Amino acid sequence: MFRCTVLGPLVTRELKHGDLKREIHNLARHHYTFPDGERKKIGEKTLESWYYRHRRGGIDALVPKLRSDRGASKISVEIQEDIIAAKREKPHRSIDQLILLMEQRGRVARDALSRSSVHRLLRSNGISRPSGAACEPEEYRSYEAEFAGDIWVGDVMHGPRVMVNGKLGKAYLISWMDDASRLLTHSAFYGGERAVDVESSLKQALLKRGIPKKIIVDNGSGYRTQSLKEITLRLGAHLIKCRPYAPEGKGKLERWHRTVRAQFLKEMDLTEVYDLADLNGRLWGWIDQIYHQRPHAGLNGVTPLARYQQDLARVRTLGERASRLDEIFYHRLTRKVRKDGTISYLSNRFEVPYELSGKSVRLVVDPHTEQAISIEDEKGEYLGSVTPEDKHANVNRKRRKPAPLDGGNPVQVATVDKSVIPGGENLVEIAYKKQGGQ
Repeated sequence: MFRCTVLGPLVTRELKHGDLKREIHNLARHHYTFPDGERKKIGEKTLESWYYRHRRGGIDALVPKLRSDRGASKISVEIQEDIIAAKREKPHRSIDQLILLMEQRGRVARDALSRSSVHRLLRSNGISRPSGAACEPEEYRSYEAEFAGDIWVGDVMHGPRVMVNGKLGKAYLISWMDDASRLLTHSAFYGGERAVDVESSLKQALLKRGIPKKIIVDNGSGYRTQSLKEITLRLGAHLIKCRPYAPEGKGKLERWHRTVRAQFLKEMDLTEVYDLADLNGRLWGWIDQIYHQRPHAGLNGVTPLARYQQDLARVRTLGERASRLDEIFYHRLTRKVRKDGTISYLSNRFEVPYELSGKSVRLVVDPHTEQAISIEDEKGEYLGSVTPEDKHANVNRKRRKPAPLDGGNPVQVATVDKSVIPGGENLVEIAYKKQGGQ
């Protein structure tokens, strides 16, 4: 009935010479709602074929013919068994993963398996749709960057437990994704989700992929710091924080996290992972060799790497900032200088110029190496260097006696000739004489 309805203008009236071609061309310009609910156009050759079939056999001739091999899989029995075994081994493997696995194992040539064939095979065996996070719907995209390098999105995912610094602990995946291309500018597992971990991962992303125009992060504690705000200002990037509990601001990264869980963590054997470095080595290999190289549905079948490379000329490089990137990531901590000319950092004392005693200064530190670098005033002007306090050396250090001040100006102290000071006993002498001394 659907085909007959489409052909209505052609089969319900007499056509003159030349009318058929024109009418078919007009019909091919429209979109039609198919019985399965999908709207699409119909090609002119298809419409012409339907027309002549109707002329020869009427409505019955328009009924689609069933294939003689309907229901029979075109995949060989051996490959079918491998696919089913792979799916049952890890039920969260997607169709794309199963196809890629067969290709990587050398069981089939590239593009030899179609998604529809594998889906029919899984469905016929009752294992086509597992429950869980891997089957959650695609994210809602509230925005889309026009070019690579315009927007990066950052987020943290709680990962598996592995050896971290010699102890078994939870690993945290910190990722930065280019919004336009879905390319991971950097993604790595860390032993925590502190500000220093977030900033360390951002530094690696900058070294690899330049500077974005905007950086979008969530409201987590690692992203709410003043230090991250200052870092992005020095980079010339605009930091944007998502509203609390607003996943639409980072939907693509949420989708990335589901991909990591379903296609990376569930795919590998965690008992073979020794520590954090081993886990990251496997992650980076998987990202570079598989994720970045595979066609992405959200990119119309283009791979993330290819999409990113399309806009490579637009990406801002670090340029002269590269040589001082460590300085850009330094933290500034407010400290009050003690009377002995020292300040503290991580339970250690550091000496600063003595004339700053009693004043508030900003201590510049490298949080990644835990080193104190220098001190600044509140405007960021350099005030001097800092050195670890050495109490033993201070025993023999010559002390400076500051001149007395009068309204901020040194007071001129008169030079007195002791030879003309009038005689007189001091308290010590008086007490001595009263005691019976001479």
